[in-house]
Amino acid sequence: MATDPDLARGALLTALLEKIQDDPYPSSTMMDLVEELLTEEEIPAYVLLLQDKIRRDRFPSVSMMNRLKDLVV
Repeated sequence: MATDPDLARGALLTALLEKIQDDPYPSSTMMDLVEELLTEEEIPAYVLLLQDKIRRDRFPSVSMMNRLKDLVV
């Protein structure tokens, strides 16, 4: 059974982004994988997701703030 690699990548990315959004403390492994899978066009949505998580957390993760910085600088 052949699958379109881009569809498979997109499905995996969507699943991981949903998990990151729902998990108050997503794993660095999951976030590393997402960042490897992102296309240039998908980065702004991921940036918004991280910004939202940081805003909602009283004491945001330093590593998450650094990830966000690396994406926007």
